[in-house]
Amino acid sequence: MFVIFGATGKVGKATITRLRAEGSPVRAVLRSPAKAAPLAALGCEIAMAEVGDADAMAVAMRDATAVQLICPIDPRTADASRHMLQSIARMAEAIDAARPPRVLAISDYGAHLTIDTGVTSLFRAMEERFRQCSPRMVFLRSAEHMENWARYLKIAGETGVMPSTHLPLSRPFPTVSAADIGDMAADLLLTDEDHGPSPRIIHGEGPREYTSLDVAAALSQLLARSVVARELPRADWLATLMRAGLSESYADLIVRLGDAHNKGLIEAEAGVGEIRRGRTDISAALERFRP
Repeated sequence: MFVIFGATGKVGKATITRLRAEGSPVRAVLRSPAKAAPLAALGCEIAMAEVGDADAMAVAMRDATAVQLICPIDPRTADASRHMLQSIARMAEAIDAARPPRVLAISDYGAHLTIDTGVTSLFRAMEERFRQCSPRMVFLRSAEHMENWARYLKIAGETGVMPSTHLPLSRPFPTVSAADIGDMAADLLLTDEDHGPSPRIIHGEGPREYTSLDVAAALSQLLARSVVARELPRADWLATLMRAGLSESYADLIVRLGDAHNKGLIEAEAGVGEIRRGRTDISAALERFRP
């Protein structure tokens, strides 16, 4: 039985779809019963658990062959760091209580760095805590999700300008479709092989690296109008992210991550693990957001 937390998210849904297509039994763990019907229709067993409830999570993990975890980040919470660190602690408690044989945790590019990288530093904290748990552990570190660029669709459609914190605009950076990460996770869950000492590190990114100019071209195609990329001044980052609906604390984490990105630090960890590449181009990833 594969137990998938975050079952209604982009990554979790892709993992479940692949596992069910292979005929594997899946227990989908949800926070809201209202979202159960589509997963039940796929043939999933349904379990209910809040990430903050370690006891309920441990019950959901019972009799698992493997567990997939993704730490939820609430972009509107008043204290994003504290909220995520509490979630990490509760997940680790559940793992320690249930002791599943294998755990696959969705992590982040840059999680190996010891400097302050904003939100990525929290994934480092997750990896460090999960390393103390007994099951065989896989960390699937995801590059930035292509789907994040959909937040600029409205302003690009209205103004023909796509602001970017990736500077300079011509610098390529790794990015990947969330669905491809979910599919990679399914591959790893289905292949129960001994790859040496735990944890196993896998880096997931798209078929190639992209620039902000490439993203603007993809938005031009999607919106059927000319869209140009424009550097967003560093002084405007926080306010712009907050206008997009992020809390100040979460926007600050993204700003600090942007600084690390622009120093070229958010890459796969050199000489560690392996890189797997998805097949989805950024134009295809953004197509589902077509107005």
